[in-house]
Amino acid sequence: MTDLKIASDVVAQENDRRATALKSDYEALGSTLARRGVDIEAVTKKVSEFFVAVPSWGVGTGGTRFARFPGSGEPRGIFDKLDDCSVINQLTQATPTVSLHIPWDKMDARELKAKGDSLGLGFDAMNSNTFSDAPGQAHSYKYGSLSHVDAATRAQAVEHNIECIEIGKALGSKALTVWIGDGSNFPGQSNFTKAFERYLASMADVYKALPDDWRIFSEHKMYEPAFYSTIVQDWGTNYLIAQTLGPKAFCLVDLGHHAPNTNIEMIVARLIQFEKLGGFHFNDSKYGDDDLDAGAIEPYRLFLVFNELVDAEYRSVKGFHPAHMIDQSHNVTDPIESLISSANEIRRAYAQALIVDRKALSGYQDTNDALMASETLKRAYRADVEPILAEARRRAGGAIDPVATYRASGYRKKVSAERPASAAGSGGII
Repeated sequence: MTDLKIASDVVAQENDRRATALKSDYEALGSTLARRGVDIEAVTKKVSEFFVAVPSWGVGTGGTRFARFPGSGEPRGIFDKLDDCSVINQLTQATPTVSLHIPWDKMDARELKAKGDSLGLGFDAMNSNTFSDAPGQAHSYKYGSLSHVDAATRAQAVEHNIECIEIGKALGSKALTVWIGDGSNFPGQSNFTKAFERYLASMADVYKALPDDWRIFSEHKMYEPAFYSTIVQDWGTNYLIAQTLGPKAFCLVDLGHHAPNTNIEMIVARLIQFEKLGGFHFNDSKYGDDDLDAGAIEPYRLFLVFNELVDAEYRSVKGFHPAHMIDQSHNVTDPIESLISSANEIRRAYAQALIVDRKALSGYQDTNDALMASETLKRAYRADVEPILAEARRRAGGAIDPVATYRASGYRKKVSAERPASAAGSGGII
């Protein structure tokens, strides 16, 4: 039996207050969509089957390189993190898996699996960490990890990634995400070619340890923490890595890891076309890697990304099954509320993409009718699909209004009393 962190009667009472309005709104939207030839029940079913993984690190308060201001009731360890993650899934019914970060979440795999099972949670892609030093490690990653000039340091980083695979196997995970902070701060500090050669050789060693039914995701990032150059700086380099490593290697697209005005949806289309799209880290940004809530700044861009994903789904693209994960840093909000909001926004973009008139869009594209092609996308984007999202949650046992229900439950107040307050720390982006 699943251990529910919010009492079922609280969810039921909150839903009862909103049920009549939802029924009316859902029926009205259904009539509107029917006139467009869209079956609202078919869309609701697909939305209810769309899930996104939450990051274990996302339920804690983040920070900047300047400071971190702890929130109340922060998780003390991985078990508290899983409790918080289960609340998000209980209310949204959209996040049944958690993506772990090792060594932050390192624990006996049997205990982790048992805890996840008790909460009704599974485990998504494992995340390694060679961008910071763990207590007691022999070699520092200050000057790099998988691309380090020192062979022993590279071997240590490889060994850590293989350890993540072993932990993941015990938990039922099927993927490893590798992001490194390797790069250089000054011109001439690093030989670009040699550093990339070392990285590829290290990743090849990790790749060899992958089980047959696993995938490895390499993640690109334009800049940070290095100021001058980054080893995996863009999607082109990421694609080269995936091609070089082999058929189990794919590219992971983090929406915040691109320069402003970058056409991310076209990058997604290219990776789909060449069968190397592994998945996403969903978030949003204004300038670069702000790790804001998904859809907080550019909800239309999020929709356009999903337009490409639904297009690939519609065309039955070979081997198309991207992983969907959230990756955010919450500095001024309750992390649980932000993750609830993001899960909802991600599903919203998916629902909007599902109601695009693809036959009409294709016709406008084939006749070079730029205005009407754009209007076809906007018509779907402008639709208020919230009744579909709410009904999908309600039918699955979730909350019609998950944030309001979360606040009504008093969960944050409860865990704040149980968990000692964290001390304010120095800088440190999560």
